[in-house]
Amino acid sequence: MGIGPRQKDNGGPSRFTLLAGAEGVTTIPAVPHIALPADLPGITSAFAFRPETAKPLRELAETLLRGPNTLTSAERETIAAFVSSRNDCHFCQASHSAAAAHHMDGSYELVEAVKRDVASAPLTPKLRSLLTIAGRVQEGGKQVTTADVDAARAAGATDVEIHDTVLIAAAFCMFNRYVDGLATLTPTDPAVYDQMGQRMARDGYVRR
Repeated sequence: MGIGPRQKDNGGPSRFTLLAGAEGVTTIPAVPHIALPADLPGITSAFAFRPETAKPLRELAETLLRGPNTLTSAERETIAAFVSSRNDCHFCQASHSAAAAHHMDGSYELVEAVKRDVASAPLTPKLRSLLTIAGRVQEGGKQVTTADVDAARAAGATDVEIHDTVLIAAAFCMFNRYVDGLATLTPTDPAVYDQMGQRMARDGYVRR
């Protein structure tokens, strides 16, 4: 994998770099736009900068991804990673892919297959239909169709599962833009994300 500087359209230096890896080329923030804590990566630095907003955002993530639900935490983390991948948010897609994997005995096979191609990934019909809805939300809320919802119901999804899929997708569009909109520090070492995902799967998102 190689990292090199990217130039802005106006010829000035970018605050992002390009990361070339197995999944293609993605943009990686290099210098935060504001004075975030230098020792914290990604969203954790933004949370530390503004703890008043961090608390409800952490609670939202905890409820969506770990709260009582007929969708497993692995399934919900997979939805989060899928949406984040489509939004080209490396920090969120890598960390939530790792969390999904650690809810599945450390195996990345399924979540990586989903990010590559939902249509061919080895999924249940219900989860595939919910990921289709999540992908529509990532494109824009009005892209979700009655046919998408009917297909999810036909595959066994409840209205609560459809609701929560839409909310996870919408929330992660916000989280992704929060992380990249501030150009937060984004590690490139997969081992960093694996450790992060292990902690997220084990301990969750709320500070206790």
